[in-house]
Amino acid sequence: VNGKEPRIGVFVCHCGINIGGVVDVPAVKAYARTLRNVVYVEENLYTCSQDTQEKMRHTIQEHQLNRVIVASCSPRTHEPLFRETVRESGLNKFLFEMANIRDQCSWVHMRQKTEATEKAKDLVRMAVANARMICPLEELPRPVVKKGLVIGGGAAGMSAALGLAEQGFEAFLVEKESELGGNLRRLHSTLDGEDVQKFLAELKERVRSNPRIQVFTKAAVTGFSGYVGNFKTSLAIGAEKRDLEHGITIVATGGQELKPREYLYGEDPRVLTQLELGEELAADAAKVGRLTEVVMIQCVGSREEERPYCSRVCCAGAVNNALKIKERYPRARITVLYRDMRTYGLSEVYYAQARQAGVLFASYDLSSKPVVTKEGGVLQVSYRDRVLKEQVVLRPDLLVLSSAVVPSDTEELARVLKLPRTADGFFLEAHMKLRPVDFASDGIFLCGMAHSPKGIDESLSQAAAAVARACTVLSKEETLVGGVVGVVDPEKCAACLTCVRVCPYNVPVINRDGVAEIEMAKCHGCGSCAAECPGRAIELMHFRHDQIEAKCEALVLEASES
Repeated sequence: VNGKEPRIGVFVCHCGINIGGVVDVPAVKAYARTLRNVVYVEENLYTCSQDTQEKMRHTIQEHQLNRVIVASCSPRTHEPLFRETVRESGLNKFLFEMANIRDQCSWVHMRQKTEATEKAKDLVRMAVANARMICPLEELPRPVVKKGLVIGGGAAGMSAALGLAEQGFEAFLVEKESELGGNLRRLHSTLDGEDVQKFLAELKERVRSNPRIQVFTKAAVTGFSGYVGNFKTSLAIGAEKRDLEHGITIVATGGQELKPREYLYGEDPRVLTQLELGEELAADAAKVGRLTEVVMIQCVGSREEERPYCSRVCCAGAVNNALKIKERYPRARITVLYRDMRTYGLSEVYYAQARQAGVLFASYDLSSKPVVTKEGGVLQVSYRDRVLKEQVVLRPDLLVLSSAVVPSDTEELARVLKLPRTADGFFLEAHMKLRPVDFASDGIFLCGMAHSPKGIDESLSQAAAAVARACTVLSKEETLVGGVVGVVDPEKCAACLTCVRVCPYNVPVINRDGVAEIEMAKCHGCGSCAAECPGRAIELMHFRHDQIEAKCEALVLEASES
């Protein structure tokens, strides 16, 4: 740094790399000492612990280290922590390198101790070769727009908007429908007796009366650009166009009940979904009057090849409606045909109540699903009883289907916001444990059924978590941009438009001088442009061509040559 010879410190972590005793940590430590420019090597049990972090700061200053390497676990989980430690020691935080020995060695070679140890040495040698080439990078401050955008006006979205407003930030709440509420508009009671419509009315009133919240209904997101702390979103509200500037985005687009394609649904008015039954019960409709026999079929459309996930709320919904029917018609026979009853969390007590009230629960296999027919205007449900080992035929007044929860139609929104989705169509978080409400793109968060099927309580909790994460951005006066970004060498650029075409974030443009230009504030550092540029006119900082070449050369060199 600043013309000085690299002085590299290597910290080897037992916790991060020695899974099941696979890697010989002392041998890796001894080997690291032999590498050129390495002036200090240390092994720790927990390098990420607070005590070790403090010790690391003193070591960097005491030994005048100007490059730091941690041979441990994944950079995805711990690199920010170690970079902050390096920064607090007086070094540029990008003068840090991580050898991912856990994910790339210990976890994949658990029965090959000798080979795993040799590979760990290779990874350390490559990290040292790269550390010799790394240099300080600049991050520039940019002001934070202290406003938030919430997409989706259901329970999670309204709760998120209120959370932002109550923290003192303006919030834009965007809903594609003509009114707020989402699935809450069709729900009337919960298992624990809460009045959902009363809760919804209060929630909508709090949103509408909050001066910090602007609500846009019948609105669609048509454009999205910017970076964390400074986003710009375009809305289409009917024929009107509106541009919004905001610092964070929360996606709460919700989910919906699947319309079944089996069991005569849509062909006979006596075949309902659980959500439809709840509405009929609340309205005291004639359809649910004088019921004598009701059959419910669980896992309709879920936990199958097309949708392998559990929809989580179906079993609770069935138990809730069954109890409601029993309250009204104690003599009614209710049979719930299930594959597995999954009343999550503390709801098991209500399943027990349903059993005590006389609700019959009978299991079936996916390979022998119930058969529904109609003969002479009479519904017939046939299933094989696994206890009696006989075929049982029921003739219900109502057949109720516990249909799957599916995501809202978010394909276009995901494209505009450039957000990943799972194979099932739900939005994908950055890390299910470490960043459960974050997207991989900084400053964008998610909550509610946009993420996965879940109940009201979980949706509200996740909305609160998303607000808490969002406030870590909005509470700052400015954010830092730059660092790991693409940089164009105008002397090499031929304006071939390759970078313009391949960038998933639409960042590169051809400027007035006829060469590509990359705005560092917008660049996400994915490296697509640098990898595809035919003239090698673009380099991704911290992953420059000479660094990659140095690591590749180190990979094939023997220890004596390195």
